[in-house]
Amino acid sequence: MAAGLGHLRGLRGPRRAHHALPVDHLGALSLPIGDDGVVIGNDAEGRPQVLGFHHPAPYDVVLIGGLWTAQVLALRTAGTGARVAVETGRPQVWTNLAQAAGGGLECITLHEVGRVPPLGPTVGSPTLVIRDCGMRPPRGRVASAAWQSVLTLLPYLSPVAPRLLRGAALAGIQRVSPDEAKQIGRVMSLPQGDVEALSTLGDGVTLWCTRGDRHYALTQPTDAESGLLGTARRLD
Repeated sequence: MAAGLGHLRGLRGPRRAHHALPVDHLGALSLPIGDDGVVIGNDAEGRPQVLGFHHPAPYDVVLIGGLWTAQVLALRTAGTGARVAVETGRPQVWTNLAQAAGGGLECITLHEVGRVPPLGPTVGSPTLVIRDCGMRPPRGRVASAAWQSVLTLLPYLSPVAPRLLRGAALAGIQRVSPDEAKQIGRVMSLPQGDVEALSTLGDGVTLWCTRGDRHYALTQPTDAESGLLGTARRLD
């Protein structure tokens, strides 16, 4: 399942004509599941992990990690045809990315904190709002809605992080300190092995989790992404 999380799916693909197979041929089938979203990386076996950001209901994601990963997700989400709005207090670190994305089209737009306008998401024009608003992001003016997901980026576990994690449909956790890992483990009901692993994760590795499922993904940049953003890094 995409990123190991069965309920995370994006838009359904185009309808195809029905095909019939003899029952004894079914065992030979290998069907991709959850391949209608953004490739967030590979698992330990090198299999692509795909995450669907677009849903017919509000969908909130919290990423405790680095700017690099959030920017790769922004580029790849825009590459699916979705609109990406970045709410940030540091527009200088997003400007080159916004200008490079979309070949001149405004598929990634930058907005001051608290100044994201209504985006009018639809099933045919979904949106992702990335909130890069520091350790204590204020409550957003634009919330998640049908076909509009919100990803909140936190560089570390801040005092507001437990509240945001509890309200999120999905959390992405990159390398944190052992003390932070313990707190995250309590909030997200993580097994002890995952709690211990969180302080040792390499750059580009993210644990994507809910309270019922977990999966690690290594995000590796394409040539175009590395040319624009550099190599994977946890610290900005």
